[in-house]
Amino acid sequence: MPPARRVPSPNCNARPEGCAISLLVIHNISLPPREYGGDGVEQLFTNTLNAHEHPFYATIADLRVSAHFFIRRDGALLQFVPVGLRAWHAGVSNWGGREGCNDFSLGVELEGCDFEAFAEAQYRALQDLILLLREHFPGLALAGHQDIAPGRKTDPGPYFDWSRLNA
Repeated sequence: MPPARRVPSPNCNARPEGCAISLLVIHNISLPPREYGGDGVEQLFTNTLNAHEHPFYATIADLRVSAHFFIRRDGALLQFVPVGLRAWHAGVSNWGGREGCNDFSLGVELEGCDFEAFAEAQYRALQDLILLLREHFPGLALAGHQDIAPGRKTDPGPYFDWSRLNA
């Protein structure tokens, strides 16, 4: 996507043949947890996270995950995976009766957590991204990670304002 800073992630692969993109999954992430502005997310998605830098990192350093996009608190947009490829963001998931949401979705991570509000700049950047994506993928549905993996995931969490996004 043109306005994004590109940071290639190896944690992706080809989508199944003929699988159309129909869903945008909204997540939240902060590394270390509840701390913002660092390089932890970028390092996690590029498999360069130093397990010794923070106690929490030792528990996740071996994960091989990614998302297509990451929106920082100031609204800066990073792109880790091209939209034509499958990012590894959803895990075990189901949407509209379809299993394996990574196959047909795009993932966007918001820098944040389940315990505090997101920044106005993030909502603006997310709205702009959705408008741009819908030009290429008309009818793109929106869901939270909590919606496609209930009981397993809680993000983007109770402080994500869906009505503000849809306004």
